[in-house]
Amino acid sequence: MIIRDKPNAFKLFFIIKGSVVPTIAPQILFSALVGLFVYFLYSNFPDWLPILTVTPFILLGVTLSIFLGFRNSASYERWWEARKLWGQLIIDTRSLARQVQTYAWAKDRSDPKPFNENNDENNDYALECKEHQKRFVLLAISFSHALRHHLRGTEYNNDVHRFLSADDSSHLKSTRHKPNFILNLMGDELRHMLQKEFIGEISARNLEERLTSLSTILAACERIHNTPLPFAYNLLLHRTAYIYCFCLPFGLVTSLGIMTPFVTAIIAYTFFGLDALGEELEDPFGTSAHDLALTTMSYNIEINLLETLNEENLPDPIQPDGFYHT
Repeated sequence: MIIRDKPNAFKLFFIIKGSVVPTIAPQILFSALVGLFVYFLYSNFPDWLPILTVTPFILLGVTLSIFLGFRNSASYERWWEARKLWGQLIIDTRSLARQVQTYAWAKDRSDPKPFNENNDENNDYALECKEHQKRFVLLAISFSHALRHHLRGTEYNNDVHRFLSADDSSHLKSTRHKPNFILNLMGDELRHMLQKEFIGEISARNLEERLTSLSTILAACERIHNTPLPFAYNLLLHRTAYIYCFCLPFGLVTSLGIMTPFVTAIIAYTFFGLDALGEELEDPFGTSAHDLALTTMSYNIEINLLETLNEENLPDPIQPDGFYHT
């Protein structure tokens, strides 16, 4: 994801990083060459060219612009919905970490006493409760990393496994749906805390609602990732854009002359650029320059949740590569 200050008018024409120009450069170049070839024929062999006016290209250009606008609006809506889902993930994980440490020990025990060296029973109770608290928070961190790998199709590396026990990590490797497996582990942990009276029923219900919200986020992200825009719609736009840009010089050459290749390249940049940008935004969970910065967000979740556990050795925030946030 590219995050940078708005460039001034001069720099605007020379920015390459974050632009779609490298992606569509072959189409722009080919369109310009077609325009140059048409101008060559018009200058040397005018009888060989069909006589065309600009009118049909104006009508087709307006229609193509409308369809590209609809497609890009749909793609951006998917991108923005995905960003809101990951924003909700940040809210829910922070809330889980705070609530599990606030609600624990909420259920009254007989003859409760403060933590001290001479009260072995309550000390053991407090230590065991604290272990369950920590495991619950670590599982939430593991889930955020696992969701990122699940959506991007990348390898589940140490950022997921280091927050799991050896047994859980072994089971995770043989599990098909890894984020859902971690959610089940969190549900088991919540059940254990309730059974051992580390937490009250009302508090457990509140935490369960947060787990349900995480499951909803997981399913919604999968819906966006696994349901692309209809192929026939994209195919129609691709074909129309190519036909329009490659035929356009025949309608421009009689009025523009030598400027035909230049104007054709500008129009090709507009249409092919909108098409390429919409295609990138369609799947917001990838690793291209315009996709969401899932790595940055998941590591921010890790740092935030480890801070709630009062951990001292916190990882450094992910630094952008230039203006690119992964």
